[in-house]
Amino acid sequence: MNTKFTIASVLLIMVQITLSQPTASQTVGKRPNIVIILADDMGYSDMGMFGSEIKTPNMDALAMNGTRFTNYYTHASCSPTRSMLLSGQDTHLNGLGAMDEWTAPNQMGKEGYEGHLSTNLVTMPQLLKDVGYHTYMVGKWHLGKAPDKIPAARGFERDFTLLDGMGSYWDMTNMTALNPTSVFTEDGKYLTKLPKNYYATKTYTDKLINFIDEGRKDGKPFFAYVSHQAPHDPYHLPKDWRNRHVGEYDKGWDMVRQDRMKKQKELGILPATAQLAERMWYVPDYSILAPASKAVVGKKMELYAGLVENLDYHIGRLVDHLKKIGEYENTIFIVFGDNGAEGNDLGAMIGGTPGTLNYLFFASKWSNNNPNAWGEPNSYVGYGAGWAQVSMTPFSQYKGMMAEGGIRNALVVSGPINKLPKGSINHGTMFVGDIMPTLLEVAGGKYPETFNGKAQPKLMGKSWLPVLNGQAASPRTDKDYIAWEVFGNRAVRQGDWKIRWEIKPLGKSDWELFNLSQDPAERNDLASQNPYKLREMLVLWDKYAKENNVIIPNRGPFEAMEDQLPQRFPVQEGYPPLINIKQFVPPAGMMAEPKEIKKN
Repeated sequence: MNTKFTIASVLLIMVQITLSQPTASQTVGKRPNIVIILADDMGYSDMGMFGSEIKTPNMDALAMNGTRFTNYYTHASCSPTRSMLLSGQDTHLNGLGAMDEWTAPNQMGKEGYEGHLSTNLVTMPQLLKDVGYHTYMVGKWHLGKAPDKIPAARGFERDFTLLDGMGSYWDMTNMTALNPTSVFTEDGKYLTKLPKNYYATKTYTDKLINFIDEGRKDGKPFFAYVSHQAPHDPYHLPKDWRNRHVGEYDKGWDMVRQDRMKKQKELGILPATAQLAERMWYVPDYSILAPASKAVVGKKMELYAGLVENLDYHIGRLVDHLKKIGEYENTIFIVFGDNGAEGNDLGAMIGGTPGTLNYLFFASKWSNNNPNAWGEPNSYVGYGAGWAQVSMTPFSQYKGMMAEGGIRNALVVSGPINKLPKGSINHGTMFVGDIMPTLLEVAGGKYPETFNGKAQPKLMGKSWLPVLNGQAASPRTDKDYIAWEVFGNRAVRQGDWKIRWEIKPLGKSDWELFNLSQDPAERNDLASQNPYKLREMLVLWDKYAKENNVIIPNRGPFEAMEDQLPQRFPVQEGYPPLINIKQFVPPAGMMAEPKEIKKN
């Protein structure tokens, strides 16, 4: 036996085996890319595949290549949703127990109410980066501005970011006199100016495409957090996107809501028995508006529709680029809006009282408000409560509130993670807090017990993989529950049941009980009919509040609403008849000229 030859042969075989094994970057490269597309204030029914007349072919294509989820929950406002998405933790634990703009006196200085994403918690991009992902962010941050709180400090390798909650789409004009200039970062540096020909939605997309192309050389997968500013007000958009729906909304919000609900039923989004939520009592019947008012109000919705369509166009640019470079088939897409549609008049809230600094600031910086100039720099327009309810068809209320119209949104998941039939619809109860455990499982990451010497709370969510693999209808059992609180408004959902507490006149300043399977529009409060179920649900609320250090605020943005809004009465179609009674026209055969009066 030739021992020397045998040893050499064995060594050669070992080298060949070693060379045939994938390198670390090759192994990582086989994992899917991840793209989260977050639209700011886009409503439940604003995508075509969720019932809209707005043309969204690119989001619709992702929906038809993946699965639509009809029972998906975010939070009721922007930064709370973002904080849960990136931390996997409840807002009262991750620093956004209250929004920075509305922290109440009794919440000031309390842990969990810092108004920025807590630096004591690990973030999803940090964990994905640790397991070999490139991590990119473009768009709105709204989770802190100090150097240790910006995207680059929280796990993003590349970023182009608006740190503020809102602002101009054209330049760095911000919203208040004391904060007149929006703050941006790029790759961890604060920007002195914006790129040439800046327009938010386009520039965010351009930057992300650059990041993806520049990071491709090593074969690593990427995680992209595409946190668009659109369609948040002010409605700024290029001229060629402003007039694509002229006259389309002259029929008014009630008719458009009915049209959307009809389409939702045809698509299978809603059951045939579903009803529309009651129109907000302070929103007028569209038929009583004067023609000039209808033209102005309708134009606001035309602009909003154009803004959503422009957003969809740039989503399409990103998708097309991924197809061009051969990455589309290996990319997971998760698409949703961050909360209910915005029906509050933020301009009036921020501008405030005549003679104040903010009022003067608005008059100087946001005064380009002839309807013909809407969409231009320094114009400010939002579409108001009537159209916000259209965006949230068929639900009640909108952003900031704990009705379904404040916290439920459309969700699309597509790509290699989805094993369900393409174009399918799922009615399981999903939650934004589920995204972190889902993506860690996909990426092969693990949530740590400690981070920077700090113990980490248990992740709040549940992985979606059993649902996406077709092994379960929902990530939750009827025993699991989700709970929320912001601005003092709160809610709990367990199975088909939901309780909510909302300050008057939005609610009753008391607990209400709804069965969402029978009443998704929350028209019928069952608290008095089913006190036992109410008590069961209140036990869950107490458990949630205790475990998550919930401090109910003693001040809030809705505290004067009961005095500012008209008294609340039920809204019923056709009532009062007075305003809907049209001119009586006698039968033609009974018409006559007046008889001449004879002189005495």
